Amino acid sequence: MAEQKNYECVDCGNQAQASADGDQVPECCGKQMQEQEPLNVCVAPAGPEHSRFDDLGEPCDDGRSGS
Repeated sequence: MAEQKNYECVDCGNQAQASADGDQVPECCGKQMQEQEPLNVCVAPAGPEHSRFDDLGEPCDDGRSGS
């Protein structure tokens, strides 16, 4: 299965996918779409097996606070 890249239009917000090995960038609103960065682990949606009973919706601790 070919790897896919995600693209988003900077003008209207439409999203599209294209093959990562292709040279063609999708177009929308007369311009080339901008490639989206993959989601950071801390902002990725939690699945049911990763949810916590006492989750208060606080930002995740990625260990940079030093304590």
